[in-house]
Amino acid sequence: MRPTILLWDIDGTLLSTGGAGRRAMERTFARYAGRRDACEAFSFAGMTDRAIVRAGLVAIGREVAEDTIDALLAIYVELLAEEMSLTGDTRVHHGVLEALDAAARRASCAVGLGTGNVRAGAQAKLTRVGIYERFAFGGFGCDHELRDELLRIGAARGTAILEAPIERCRVVVIGDTPKDIAAAKAIGAESIAVATGSHPLEELSACAPTHAFSDLRAKGALDALLG
Repeated sequence: MRPTILLWDIDGTLLSTGGAGRRAMERTFARYAGRRDACEAFSFAGMTDRAIVRAGLVAIGREVAEDTIDALLAIYVELLAEEMSLTGDTRVHHGVLEALDAAARRASCAVGLGTGNVRAGAQAKLTRVGIYERFAFGGFGCDHELRDELLRIGAARGTAILEAPIERCRVVVIGDTPKDIAAAKAIGAESIAVATGSHPLEELSACAPTHAFSDLRAKGALDALLG
């Protein structure tokens, strides 16, 4: 088997947090600007945390400065930890644990994250369901605001673990949005789309991922994942 790098999205792909991320972001803008409505006009699906904050600042007519985004993200991580401790709606999606177990048993398979969450946010969400330690590395929203670039960073970290050049590696992006599919194509990776988030299978399939499944229990999903 070719050395394989798996880059997993979090929200809608690995798990659902019952809206904890959006609530934390609303509270962040309420603390900063007295406005809980900064992000109400757009979906977070497929967006990086940094892009969400930037869009929220634009929506309320505030100056967009990089240090302001940094400050708001720090507040967000604090409030996200609170929200994650309170929510009872967090759940791992069907087939995920079995897929992670199967990947862990494969030689030359590096299991990482490819997520728009900042690293601390990813840790808060995955720790809540006991799977953070399953991921040895990743590309995160704090690495880059653009999803294709953070995936590129994650893939490079995977090659360091496998001690193999990227040209020899099979890179697979697992996600639940058209943005995940597009970013995978942009870096020359395979994509596995799962309809466990807010986008139906038909919409995801229309974006021409390498594979598309209702969830990871579907026939052929593990074979597609592990090649």
